[in-house]
Amino acid sequence: MTMTSERAVQAPAGVQRLPMAKAINAGLRRALSEDDHVMLMGEDIGRLGGVFRVTDGLHADFGDSRVVDTPLAESGIVGTAIGLALRGYRPVCEIQFDGFIFPAFDQITTQLAKMHYRSKGRLTLPVVIRVPFGGAIGAIEHHSESPEVLFAHTAGLRVVSPSTPAEAYTMIRQAIASPDPVLFFEPKSRYWEKGEVDLDAPADPLGLDKARVVRPGTDVTVVAYGPTVATALKAADAAAAEGTSIEVVDLRAISPLDTATIAESVRRTGRCIVVHEAPVLYGVGAEVAARVTEECFYSLEAPVLRVGGFHMPYPVAKLEHEYLPSLDRVLDAVDRTMGF
Repeated sequence: MTMTSERAVQAPAGVQRLPMAKAINAGLRRALSEDDHVMLMGEDIGRLGGVFRVTDGLHADFGDSRVVDTPLAESGIVGTAIGLALRGYRPVCEIQFDGFIFPAFDQITTQLAKMHYRSKGRLTLPVVIRVPFGGAIGAIEHHSESPEVLFAHTAGLRVVSPSTPAEAYTMIRQAIASPDPVLFFEPKSRYWEKGEVDLDAPADPLGLDKARVVRPGTDVTVVAYGPTVATALKAADAAAAEGTSIEVVDLRAISPLDTATIAESVRRTGRCIVVHEAPVLYGVGAEVAARVTEECFYSLEAPVLRVGGFHMPYPVAKLEHEYLPSLDRVLDAVDRTMGF
């Protein structure tokens, strides 16, 4: 298999206002341009450009040896990517929808996550698995799920999720450059929300494993990631009108978890709320709550609260607004924590 592109293609330059899907596309294009060992694999990602058109135009510019349409076989996609990584390539796999990842669960958790450890560090597997995840698009189960915690529980995997187009552009490049396997969860409900993206920007010095304070505040820390960061920021705007100052922390990385940034914020505010679309039971919020309690016990003015999905299969589309962590549910948690 030749890994050279059909013609040299450079990513567009300068600051542009892009939706997240286009920002990821630009990040993939830049990675393909800069390293002939990078290749994309997935169902309908080539000529079609993917169901969300995230890979639109890349097949035409880099050819079918760099942007590969695969059979409908997630286990085969990831298994092939493992073999390619062992031969020196940097495959980027797309799982078409979050709920379709489970046929590949065995390959991801028993092979991809463990080969570096199993080989005493001799082998590296720089595989990125892109996963459109989350709800709020009017879809059904297997198309609106949030399975990120299942992979965060597995040692040997990095699990990350961008919340803005700029973060998506930077983080997809960082993920591809990482020597470790990366699960890259893309909030599909935010794919077409626009933001400024500097296409000439170097890799973010913050790194792939660091949280970011995206809005400072003094009264409550709200921790979120992926699709719920925007919800948390809206809650901060609404709460400010009532005199409550919310600090919003974007986790960015679910595993490893940046406890230091979270704890620093909670020590300032004395209160913490965690928001995610995945079910609250056994979720990322539970891990954050445990760590905040351990690190910030004497700073807490109230228990750590969680806002998220319910312990049930994802509901039909007409009921998903009842399931997802809405602005009202986040503000209710703010009222409760301030009431202690």
